Amino acid sequence: MPAKKADKAAAIAKSGKGKKKKWSKGKTREKLNNAIVWDQATYDKLIKEVPAYKLITPSVVADRLRVGGALAKQGLRHLESKGLIRCVARHSQQMIYTRLIVKEEETAEETAAAPAEE
Repeated sequence: MPAKKADKAAAIAKSGKGKKKKWSKGKTREKLNNAIVWDQATYDKLIKEVPAYKLITPSVVADRLRVGGALAKQGLRHLESKGLIRCVARHSQQMIYTRLIVKEEETAEETAAAPAEE
């Protein structure tokens, strides 16, 4: 009988159950290094590229231009005041903008005027 107990104790010591579980630290996200003031290159990109986006939100602008959320909101208000984009929905937490689409009447007038000039 005593030999059996010693064998069991040795088997338990060999198995992995005797060790304490090590917990993982969890997943860590990469820290974003977004700009907090407009520099000339970023401002030019805002004026040139953002009005061409189909869906424009502060989140999209902050992600693509690597700027902070407050700066993205400020830039969108600036573009709206210049008339480059228009607001679709406004809420206290989220604003949704879209690009300006040239009206069909204006394009029809331009195409009608072009043959008349020739």
